Amino acid sequence: MGGQNHPIRGEHRYEQQVTSPDQHEERTGKSLVTTDHEVIRQWAEERGAEPSSVPGSEYGGRPGRLLFDFPGYGGENLEHISWDDWFRTFDERELNFIYQEHKKDGAQSNFFQLENPGRGADR
Repeated sequence: MGGQNHPIRGEHRYEQQVTSPDQHEERTGKSLVTTDHEVIRQWAEERGAEPSSVPGSEYGGRPGRLLFDFPGYGGENLEHISWDDWFRTFDERELNFIYQEHKKDGAQSNFFQLENPGRGADR
C-alpha cells in the first residue's frame, strides 16, 4: 500500500498540496490537502487515531462515513476498520484529505475533512 492512488481534484487555492510524508506545512496553521496514503496514515498515527466508520452507514458492503477515532474524544460510537478498507473506500470515492498539522498557536491539530470535489463534503 502507499503512495498517491488518485490525483488531488478540485480547486484548492488556500490549501498547500502535499504528495509525500517528507513535506510539511509552509507555516503553522496552514491547511494542507493530499491523497497520499502514507501522509494520511502518518498523520493519524502521530495522533493515535484509528481508521473508523460510523456503524449503520455502510452500503454495498463498504464502509460508509470514513472517520478517525482519536483517543479521549468519545469514539465509542465508531467502528474501527482496517487501513485497507479505509483507503479502498477513500480511493473509490476519489476523496481529498484536507488537514492541519498544527493550529496557529503551534499545538498539534486533529482537524481533518474528507472532500469529494464532485459532491461537496464526504457522506
